[in-house]
Order: sequence, then structure tokens, then C-alpha cells
Amino acid sequence: MNPRTHFRIVVLYVLVGALLLVLMGRLWTMQVLDGAHYRSVAAQNRTRDIVVPAVRGMILDDMGRPLVRNRTALVVSVDRTVISRQKDGGKAVLTRLAKTLGTTYDDLQKQIRLCGPGIKRPCWPGSPYQPIPVDDRVDPKRALQIMERQEEFPGVTAQVQAVREYPEPEGASAAQALGYLQPITQDELDRRKGLKVTGYSGVDLIGRDGLEAEYDADLRGVPGYRKVLVDSQGRVTGTAQEQAPTQGGTLVTSIDAKVQEAAEKALENAVKSAHTQGHKADAAAAVVMDVQTGRLVAMASYPTYDPSIWTGGISQDDYDALLGKKKGEPLISRVTQGQFAPGSTFKVSSVSAAVKDGYDLHGTYSCPGSYDVGNRAFRNFEGESHGDMSLHQALVVSCDTIFYKFAYEEWLRDGATKPKKNPADPMVGMARNWGFGARTGIDLPGESIGRIPNRGWKRDYWNATKKADCKGAKDGYPDVEKTDPSRAAYLKAVAAENCAEGYVWRAGDAANLSVGQGDVLVTPLQLTRAYAALANGGKLLTPRVGTAVVRPDGSVARQIDDPKPGRLPVDPKILSYIRGGLAGVTKSGTAAGAFNGFDFKTVDVAGKTGTAEVYGKDDTSWFASFAPVKKPKYAVVAMISQGGQGAMAAAPAVREIYEAMYGLNGKPAALKDGKLPTGLPKLRYDSTTPTTGPTPTTSGKPS
Repeated sequence: MNPRTHFRIVVLYVLVGALLLVLMGRLWTMQVLDGAHYRSVAAQNRTRDIVVPAVRGMILDDMGRPLVRNRTALVVSVDRTVISRQKDGGKAVLTRLAKTLGTTYDDLQKQIRLCGPGIKRPCWPGSPYQPIPVDDRVDPKRALQIMERQEEFPGVTAQVQAVREYPEPEGASAAQALGYLQPITQDELDRRKGLKVTGYSGVDLIGRDGLEAEYDADLRGVPGYRKVLVDSQGRVTGTAQEQAPTQGGTLVTSIDAKVQEAAEKALENAVKSAHTQGHKADAAAAVVMDVQTGRLVAMASYPTYDPSIWTGGISQDDYDALLGKKKGEPLISRVTQGQFAPGSTFKVSSVSAAVKDGYDLHGTYSCPGSYDVGNRAFRNFEGESHGDMSLHQALVVSCDTIFYKFAYEEWLRDGATKPKKNPADPMVGMARNWGFGARTGIDLPGESIGRIPNRGWKRDYWNATKKADCKGAKDGYPDVEKTDPSRAAYLKAVAAENCAEGYVWRAGDAANLSVGQGDVLVTPLQLTRAYAALANGGKLLTPRVGTAVVRPDGSVARQIDDPKPGRLPVDPKILSYIRGGLAGVTKSGTAAGAFNGFDFKTVDVAGKTGTAEVYGKDDTSWFASFAPVKKPKYAVVAMISQGGQGAMAAAPAVREIYEAMYGLNGKPAALKDGKLPTGLPKLRYDSTTPTTGPTPTTSGKPS
């Protein structure tokens, strides 16, 4: 054999041998070292993991009536990831699905596209890797077509699931308090690595607002899973392993559906009445609180909306309406997030501040039609003069000039425009002691803080707005001047003053604060808590809506206890004196007309009107109250933005709520004998879902 040929054959043998060794090594690696991994991959080719969503817990009122519950529905979902991997991008599948569901390909495409900048709703706001629900009210026959012909609908599922429902017991909505659900986003999924989550289920629909958000962990439950066997066509042939889900807990609240409905109806009637009187009433709130515990019996906000609008996706028009000013921003809870000047309802704080500062609680004070604060005359409402009177009578007739005098003299003692190193600011300090300018701590998200202005706030605000004010002082307001020259001139003068000395805490700032005007802002909930503290003798309560979380077996998972209350630094004798003054408001004072003919023998109501002036708008109407006067149980507050005088809009609304609560004026009583139920409602559970009975227990444990 030729030596060259022999050499080539040897090289070939060596090469073949090396290749065989590499192949054997690779086979050994795959079968021995990585054997477990590839066995798992092979198993996945014939098994599928399905997460079984847990049924989300209900939200009940104090009698066990469901404010939020679930309905069983056949839900058709599309796996966007599977669809997008198909050669035509899933067009053929979606076209067949649209025909089956009785819709159009374009509509389905809109539903499964991802939300983002410039994308109008409907779109999918959740994770792109989750199945996207496209129909939650599908006909069973159509769903059966999808399930039986999976080879024609790859990436499409039809499953029985629980869908959120809002039954509005007794006509009560409480939409802003309840909140709503939205799909989990990819960012939230990333933060929950290791958790099994699926598409349209209680596992990954999370609370975005209200009680749904605050108690999401309690309501959510724990998902189960099922490992199913599938054939080459993806059809299920059996079950290899499964674990049942754990249903979410049921949240029992302190809201009473009948009182809630009465509050919502009262606001609606008050707004309509204000419109007939020529006012622009555009928003309103009403709160009913147990003054001994801080539990909220009702919290109504106007305008409102139907929370079921979120179920199954929301259109762009509906979404815009919830957030837009054209429809009044109904998504906002005016109870906890609305901030308004409180007007004369604020005087309960100012009286206690003045007395603490040395003014005689039982003294006599002049109430002229106007009072000069510095070089400006500050008037009573409509310039009315009432002569000499006590502080009791000052509350009854709502005399402003007495409080202007207190505030002005205190401002002078603090050093006027050149304050002492540590000015006393008695009105400011007392307002904060009453809980104004701070969150109440309610168990609801997004609560506003309100505002109690002082020298520090004035300087901070000036620093933030000085540039704009100085520009206005120099250039004026040409756009305003075209339509309203006098207003443009006024704005330019104000801008010039603010540019030069906007940081100065002036006498007018102090005077306005004393009567709840100027830069003072409170929420209806803050005012309700303040009046509850007045009524109960000085306990500053933390409001609560949740009462207890009940497990699916009926046992109590946890009681939601009332936080330890704070104390008002006000002598009980002063609080008693103020209560006496407010008791006269409804009988001979500013609210006497609104309460004319009211049954005070059944329930004696004390209260205070408030009419807050707002530049460029109609007055804000307030009425804050508590009852019964001798043994207070409830604080009831109503606010009508741009509703006019407090006695004309808010006071009649509060009267209507009391009449509904106690069954006056021919109305059925929302509360038996004016009392709230004790303990938790009885819950009766069937195999999967709790039902409720109307009879409360006294033990605090559900049956």
C-alpha cells in the first residue's frame, strides 16, 4: 500500500474514533448529567400545568348583605403568546373565534392588544404573557364548540370562572368605597416571581382602589393547580395531579346598605335641588359615623358610577368618563379625597382655640356687621349685625366678626407681619389638634391630607409660585383682559403683591382661617371625625370600614380592631358648651328652616351650617351634625360643592339621612330603634360560596 494512502487511512480512523468518543460523551452527558432536565422537558410535551384560580371573597355590609359577590360565568380567553407564534399571527384563529362568539376580528384584536401610550381602550392592561379574557358572558353552546375543537382554536380556552358582581343591596352602590379590580401588570408579576399566576382569575385580578385594594391579600385566596395529560393535538386526555384552590376570605364591613342608600339618595336630591335654585352643584359627599367607635355606617360620593363597568374590560369612552372633568370625575371619592374650604363648620375648632388663648367661654362679645382686620373690612354673611351675644349664640347665628376679632388680636400678639421667634398661632395649633391637616388613617387607600395654612406654608407656597406671580405682575393677563378687563386688572394687582410679599402671613390670612375660609381645606371625613370627637367627649377616633375577615369555613380569621383613639386637648366643659350651642342651630339658628317640622322628640339633632366662598364658583354648602344630643350615637356630615348656602343644600340632605335612619316623616327605618347590629352577621356556607342571613349575632362569631 502506498505510504501516503496508508497515512490518510490512519488519519481517517483517528478522526472517526474521535467523533465516536465525542458522541458517546454527549450521550452520556444528556442521559446521566442532564437526564433529569430532559425527562422534565419530555414530560412537558405530554403534560400541561393549569393554575386553578381561587374564588375571591365577598364584601358584605353589617347585616351580611353582599355589596360585592361573584357570579359563575363561562369565560373565553386568548393566549396572546401562542397566537402571535402562528404563521399568520393568529388571524385565522381569531377570525374563527370571532365568528363563533358573534363578534368581529377587529374587535378581538383591540381586546388583546397591549395598553400603552396612544393606545385607546379596549386594550389589555395586564401582563402580555397572561391569557386575555375576550368574553365573560359566552353562550354555553359556543363555549362547547371551542372546547371540543381545540385543534381549530390553538391558544383559546373556555373555562368556568368566578366573575365579580355588584348587586347593590337596598339600592346602595358605595362604588368609591368598594373599589375595583384590574389585571396584574408585568411589573407586578416580576415582583411576584415564584408565584403561580394566570389570566382572568382571582389570582391575578388585584384590587386597585377602595376595599378591594386595602384588603386584597385577605380577599384573594390561594390558587390551586392541575397537571393534565394532553395528546399531540393539545387535547386533554387525563389528569396526572391536582391541588384544590383555597377560597378568599369574606370581608364584613361596618357599612349599612340601607343607610348607604339613604345617603346616596340624599345627595342626589340635594344636587337636583341646588340646580333648581340656580347653583352649579357639581360634586357632593355624605358621611355617617358611629361616634363611639369610628366605624363608618355610610360614605356616599357624588357623582358616582357603576363599578361593574370594569368587569370584562372597559371602553375608552367609559374610561375617559371616569377620569374626566366633563362627567365630574366619578372615580374620585369626595369623602376621603375631596378637599374643600369648610366654612363655619370649622368654628368648633376656633371656639376651643380662643378659649384656650384666654377668651372667656361665658363672656359677652359684640357681633357687628363688619370688623376691620388691618385696613380691610371683613363682613358677616350678608353684612348682618346681631349686637352683643355669648359664644353659644355666636354658634347659633354663625357670627363671623367675633371670630375675626379673636384671630386678628391673636395675630397682633404674635408680632403681626414681623412675628416673634416662636409665634403661638393658637388657631393653627388647635385646628391640627382636631385632626385637620392630617390623614385620619382610614382603612382605604389614597386619602387626602387637607391643609391648615400657617407662616411656614405661606413661605413655601410663595417660593413655588413667585416666578409665575412676578411674570403676571410684569406682563399682566392678556387673555383674561380680552374678555374681562376688570378681572385682569385685579389679577395683576394680586400678582404684584404676591411677587413682592407673598410670603407674609397677613392679618387677613389669620382671619380667614378662623372661619374656615382662605387657604383652609378639609375632607368631609376629617370634618366628620372632628364632630364625632366633639360628640363623644374628646376621643379622636381612627375611622374604620372593615370589621372582620371570615374564612370559607365560617370561622373568623381576624377581627379588624379599632385603633386606640387620640384625645382632644380641650376641656370637656368647653366641648359640652359647644354641643349646647350646636343644639340650638337646628331649632332657632341657621338650620332652623331646614329642620322645620323635624321630629326632635325621636332624635334630637345638633349641627352647624357652613357656607364657604370659592373664587369664581358658587359657594360650597356644608352641614355637620351629631345625634342624639344627650347621648350621641352618630355624626352625619354632608357637603355640596357649588351648592349655595349650607342651610339650603347640605342641611336638608342631612335631615333626609336622619329621617331614613330613624324612620321619620313616613319613611321605613333603616336602623331598628336607631341602633346598629351587634356582632357579625350569620354566614351560611354551601359547598363553594357563602350566603348570608339578615340576623346578626351577639357573640361576634358567625354560625
